[in-house]
Amino acid sequence: MGRLEIDLVVRTGDTVAFVEVKTRRPGVQAPEEALSRAQRGRIRRAAGAWLSRHPGAAAEARFDIVAVEVDRRGGCRVRHIPEAFYGEDA
Repeated sequence: MGRLEIDLVVRTGDTVAFVEVKTRRPGVQAPEEALSRAQRGRIRRAAGAWLSRHPGAAAEARFDIVAVEVDRRGGCRVRHIPEAFYGEDA
């Protein structure tokens, strides 16, 4: 299966969010657009592994993105995108 990675695992109530953090410079590509189909698949597999090791940890799960855009001066804009993608591609 290889190495699987989740940037953040966050629980709010009965929901666990598996969060991918993507950083880009503005004008190139929006951070959330940089998440490929293959990367989403790896995150889903990692989430499944995490959930199997933590039975009962969550009634629901979701996949979020934290999009970070860093400008030339070092300033940044951070956006949280809840439910950025789902367990299956549409």
